[in-house]
Amino acid sequence: MDRALRILHTSDWHLGKAIGSHRRWDEQEQFIDEIARLAAEEGVHLVLLAGDVFDTENPPARAEELFFDALSRLAVGGRQVVVIAGNHDQPERLAAPVPLAARQGVHILGRPGDMPPLGPGVLESGPSRLVLQGSGWPCPAVVLALPYPSEARLGELLTGSPEEVDRQAAYSRRVAAVFRQLAGACRPEAVNLAVSHLYVYGGQISDSERTLSLGGAYSVDPGAFPREVQYVALGHLHRPQGVEGTAVPCRYSGSPLAYSFSEAGQAKGVILVEASCGRPVKWREIPLSSGRPLVRWRATGGYEEVLAWCRAGRDERAWIDLEVHAAAPLTREQVERLREIRPGIIDIRTVLPDQEGESAGTPDVVALPLDELFKLFYRQQTGGGEPQADLVRIFLELVETTAGERGDEVEAG
Repeated sequence: MDRALRILHTSDWHLGKAIGSHRRWDEQEQFIDEIARLAAEEGVHLVLLAGDVFDTENPPARAEELFFDALSRLAVGGRQVVVIAGNHDQPERLAAPVPLAARQGVHILGRPGDMPPLGPGVLESGPSRLVLQGSGWPCPAVVLALPYPSEARLGELLTGSPEEVDRQAAYSRRVAAVFRQLAGACRPEAVNLAVSHLYVYGGQISDSERTLSLGGAYSVDPGAFPREVQYVALGHLHRPQGVEGTAVPCRYSGSPLAYSFSEAGQAKGVILVEASCGRPVKWREIPLSSGRPLVRWRATGGYEEVLAWCRAGRDERAWIDLEVHAAAPLTREQVERLREIRPGIIDIRTVLPDQEGESAGTPDVVALPLDELFKLFYRQQTGGGEPQADLVRIFLELVETTAGERGDEVEAG
């Protein structure tokens, strides 16, 4: 039997992302170490990084240093790396090192239609596609690479209909048309792959990627992906999962760290794909052990119970989401005391007697209007306080201004 091409699929690194006021540099360094080690141990030929490399469009210098270090460690020994932009990435900034990166076997695409330059390992390239052949590979790989395809990045108005359902359908059709066009590059003598950063209808989301629909967050029909490819590597959703209703295996690798408390207890990892020409692929999830766990505490015994847990060293390594049941909101001094003795406490909510039974845990933020979402955030940060009306009004004005300037989405988390 021919030796298989081995592909490592990862996504949603969100380098620079904080939890509360805490940066997670050490944890992000750990998962990069782990992924680099896995790539070497598993004999990986090709790495697909499916978007949201950074958490913001203007990432801190340390986040960029981590990214460049990761690329230099992954692109070794004939291994090739393909990176696409996600909705959190600024396309031009992500792709700025392309002239240098391509010489090292790293291929970065910021926008749909970007053409990777020819270089070591690149047999052919075109808009949103490339054909790769690394040293010691059993066969070439065709990669159809579609970076985050927002309406703006697709570069056209999809429909003039004001009806949201029409806009959703038009968006899905457009993405499907792009993939149909790209599928013409597939070759029978190669392994054929697709990588993109988008939301496929039916995917399970977490709080860290929930979208507040101001500019519209569009879903893609599972039938949009071409039958000519053997595997579709997706980014955008932080929960590892497959996509139902596709003609070929189509998966989200998920984020390498838990980035919101809705992801508490989720197994995090990467996907190793083994592919041969013209045959169904084999894939398996490889768990990652990096990062601190995210844990929810529900203290029905009030403030004193939380103090006892902290003094006992409960969940010592974890980041904590705390719900305290008490007769009155915690005082500022109590909140500061908790954060002092246990810096890992991130969110603090006070549940008052008249609120008992209304909600178990964090509300479904996707269903909340913006003003209520802001009030929820304010309560979590202040231990149950209420923001003044003027503060809520200023927040809403800032959101509207930002959404208008970007013409895209505004995201929570």
